[in-house]
Amino acid sequence: MADGYGSTADSAGDELSDALLDALFSRSPAGLHIYDRHLRLVRVNTAARMMRDFPIDHMVGHSLSEILQAFDIPDRGVIEQTARQVLESGGPVFDLLVRLRTGGEPAVEAVASATVLRLQRADGTVLGVAAALTDVTARVRAEAGLRLLNEAATRVGTTLDVFRTAAEFSDLAVPRLADTVTVDVYDTVVRGHAPTPESRDQGAALRRAGFRSAAGPEYQGVPKMGEITTYPPATPYRAALDTLAPRLISRLNPDASWLDPDRRRDARILTAGVHSMLLVPIRARGLVLGLACFYRWRNPTPFDDKDLALAEQLTTHAALCLDNARQYGRERSTARILTGRLTHPATPGAAAVDVAHTYLPAGTGGAWFDVIPLSGARIALVAGDTAAEADAADPAAMGELRAAIEALSDLDLPPDEILERLHDLASRPQPVTAGTPGLPGPDTAPASCLYVVYDPVTRLCTAASAGHPAPVLVHPGGDVEALDVDTGPPLGQGIAQYRSTERALPAGSTLLLYNTALLAGSPVMERSLPSRIGETAPGPSLQALCDSLALDLVPDRLDHDAFLLLARTRTLGLDQTNTWTFPNNPAIVSMARKAATTQLARWDVGADLVDNTALIVSELVTNAVRYAKGPIRLRLILGDTLTCEVADDSSTAPHLRRALDTDEHGRGLFITAQLTRRWGVRGVSRGKAIWAEQDLVPSTPPSMPARPAPVGAGTP
Repeated sequence: MADGYGSTADSAGDELSDALLDALFSRSPAGLHIYDRHLRLVRVNTAARMMRDFPIDHMVGHSLSEILQAFDIPDRGVIEQTARQVLESGGPVFDLLVRLRTGGEPAVEAVASATVLRLQRADGTVLGVAAALTDVTARVRAEAGLRLLNEAATRVGTTLDVFRTAAEFSDLAVPRLADTVTVDVYDTVVRGHAPTPESRDQGAALRRAGFRSAAGPEYQGVPKMGEITTYPPATPYRAALDTLAPRLISRLNPDASWLDPDRRRDARILTAGVHSMLLVPIRARGLVLGLACFYRWRNPTPFDDKDLALAEQLTTHAALCLDNARQYGRERSTARILTGRLTHPATPGAAAVDVAHTYLPAGTGGAWFDVIPLSGARIALVAGDTAAEADAADPAAMGELRAAIEALSDLDLPPDEILERLHDLASRPQPVTAGTPGLPGPDTAPASCLYVVYDPVTRLCTAASAGHPAPVLVHPGGDVEALDVDTGPPLGQGIAQYRSTERALPAGSTLLLYNTALLAGSPVMERSLPSRIGETAPGPSLQALCDSLALDLVPDRLDHDAFLLLARTRTLGLDQTNTWTFPNNPAIVSMARKAATTQLARWDVGADLVDNTALIVSELVTNAVRYAKGPIRLRLILGDTLTCEVADDSSTAPHLRRALDTDEHGRGLFITAQLTRRWGVRGVSRGKAIWAEQDLVPSTPPSMPARPAPVGAGTP
């Protein structure tokens, strides 16, 4: 009886064992891998064999190490060590994440959760290990996406700056989502304006605001950060912006018709081996701000629909942050213009003038002023105003006017030419586009402008006016006079007829620039100026004098914003400048270099500055000898910076170009640009002058006269 019962139980147990093995190897949804004591694969189940992208059954007989390497599994050493520990200790390991990637085209990635158990007989003899793998790719991707979105909420938009926000967004997405990310926004966004359908018309300019590449932080994109770009027609970029629909290019064909190797951006894509792209329009609050582009070239797995959905979510958050930065920039620009604080943070040009200013806001009008450093230690003092009332004044238009003035100042044009160009800009019909103001024009309130240039080497003051009051000159002895400056029409009004007035100023003179809001107190001006500004004895600072004088000159009722700008002139004497004239001959290169180094030795500047200047002089004089016909003039100026100027009779303006390693010529300006803080070209009476500025060593050279620190530009 017992024997019969035992025989039946054994038979049933054998049947259950067979059924269990059949289920595990034929119907189990989990992949089962059996390895022997030497960690060689001896058997896999049906689930493992049915993973077409991972044909594990072809690996039977291979070692675990070979299998891990075949499927490009990272941390192969950790996984192999774990299997050996299970084999030796018998302790199981659960939920070991294994990332697999095929080497085919396209590459396929998967993540499996592995449970590793030791196999042994009843007597304890070790037979091998079993690994049960469950596909958890969807779960892991979803968790990674949620983590990325959570980080975006804390890492993107930490500042109200368009470029910083775009950089934070790019840094977050690389390399976890893409190998390269670019963020291009419409140029109007950078200036704080809301893009409209008209401003987003085909060929609209976009500016590179964000870029990050897995190649490294030093890697530059095309275009570079801050540069303007446009998307050519018949490209996926233009299509994404025109349709406002995100685009997924899972397999990029290098022979695609829209790829043009002659275009820099397309050439970079082809060179890098980009195989997959995502293009996502940046949209927020009903506005289209630009385009975010995601590229894969290092990660062989192409983008799919889930990647596109994640990129859209990330871009939506970044778009809100970018629009916040745009609106903040707009409001901040308006507020700074209205309060008169859109001046340089630290007043430049201390070698030419000491500057102090006071702004008295009344909440109306658009009065403003600027101090702009020019080449050759010169300084430009600019003042402007509008006759508009509070409701008609356009602060943004004033801001664009000031931006245009600063850009024109870089051209080193005479004051009358600058006003003529401003007049032309203001006279052009402005597009009627909501949210995009233009320069003051014929249909807006007249804007006045005064442009004054002072040269501390020659003590020459050159001024031109477009409907603005002439500056007042206070002589060192206290005499007061208004400079005789021809006044042309306000900007955008009438016919542009401006003429520059030149006047040599006595050393230590003071120029006063103001607007018409202070004219009501003009009787006080003649009584106050000689006793205060003309005094030479130690007394209150220039800023304190400016504040006190402005309060005296302002009328009892201030109906318009008022300002007062004081500029006490300096002079750079013979101990701070030197000029040499050489005949046009190749032999003068060494002579000019020797003259410059000898002068720098007298000024006792640093050795590095001497070496750099010698190289700059050599390059600039060599170019002058090559292209000019007449004599060549070299001038050195030691002010707050060291300025080197080379003038010749050639009117051809040089251009900076990138010389190749094999080129024998074309390096002069490139070398100059690398060694200097800034350089440029300006016209002279006959020909041109190329100038270059270098920063001095932190300590003041002994031969330099002691100067007080310049007064800050903040409104008291």
